[in-house]
Amino acid sequence: MRAYSAFAEEAVDARSLLKDWLGEGFITAAQYQQMEPETACGLHRTNIFLRIVLFLFTLIIAVAAALLFSVVTRPSQQTAGVFLLIFAALSYAAAEIAVSRFRLYRYGIEEALVTCSVAFLCAGMLALLSSSTEFLAPAAGILASLWIWHRLGLPYAFLTAMIFVIWLAPYWTSSHSAQHAIVAAFYAAGLIAMIALRPRDHSIAEALLWLGLYLAINLQLSSVDLLERWWRTPLSASDFPRAFYWTTWVLTWCLPPAILVRGVREKDRFVIAAGTIAAILTLITNKPYLGWQRHTWDPMLLGALLIATALLLRRWLAAAPAGIRHGFTAQRLSAKDKHWMSIGSAAFGLVAPQAVTPAPQPVSPEVHFGGGDSGGAGASSDF
Repeated sequence: MRAYSAFAEEAVDARSLLKDWLGEGFITAAQYQQMEPETACGLHRTNIFLRIVLFLFTLIIAVAAALLFSVVTRPSQQTAGVFLLIFAALSYAAAEIAVSRFRLYRYGIEEALVTCSVAFLCAGMLALLSSSTEFLAPAAGILASLWIWHRLGLPYAFLTAMIFVIWLAPYWTSSHSAQHAIVAAFYAAGLIAMIALRPRDHSIAEALLWLGLYLAINLQLSSVDLLERWWRTPLSASDFPRAFYWTTWVLTWCLPPAILVRGVREKDRFVIAAGTIAAILTLITNKPYLGWQRHTWDPMLLGALLIATALLLRRWLAAAPAGIRHGFTAQRLSAKDKHWMSIGSAAFGLVAPQAVTPAPQPVSPEVHFGGGDSGGAGASSDF
């Protein structure tokens, strides 16, 4: 059962579309004012920046309350586990109240509360369970995250469930090959169910499953210390069974076209984006897979290939009547891209201010010249 009605979520999407159309000049301000009241849904929303701030503040308050209780009472491990489960229940109950009574939608507060509920649930179970039953903690995390995704429609809750699957696999086997196979099997089963049932808001979840399946199969992207191993000692065929290693290499070339075909047939931009990312990752990891020597100009060649592909695709779409071919166009139809680019630029400026702001140059000390003579015809000067 969803916390928000289909009508309310459709009204939210319609209002976002109206703002996009107004920003792109597809409708006038008068038309926007006329249609905007029809998208009223009673849900309380906020902008992305305040949403992040409210999320962080609520998260800090909830975690600080749990830590304060731990410091004051100093409970045993079993008692701490029980109270963590109580905190999990209280956090989820507070999120339900925020959604049902105060009608918060993507407001940050309810998102932080459900995040804390899952974290407290897993932490409490780990404190209570023995080493032989610890696998129940990630299993509970999977179920809780899937319920939150179904209940509130939060895409990153589905991503959290996928991460818990990775955490669950090592409890069943110590073989790295088997762990990859288990994770890939879970994602493949989720894909089959997703394609068969096609639940509401399935687009992002399906794209995440496609991308997760690809990452589980691509052995060059599976190491924890990915950057260090990829640049220095990439994984080789000797680290895995030979048949398994080369099967995954073949699959890394087969999956991206399959994902792109699926996205194009469904006209799903998120699945198309997942297929594009998978194709780029295949090109990047092909040399490490084959054990070939990498060169400093490889990124430049990849960038040139991507630019050429984008330009050819754009020209091919633009050459069609009205610039539309099979329902696709290269023209901008929404202002969302501009919005997300602005958010990304702001985030980059906050994360790495030194990267966008030149460092002040050191002031050169005053240079004093002296000890030399110049001049002629009876004139002289020190310098």
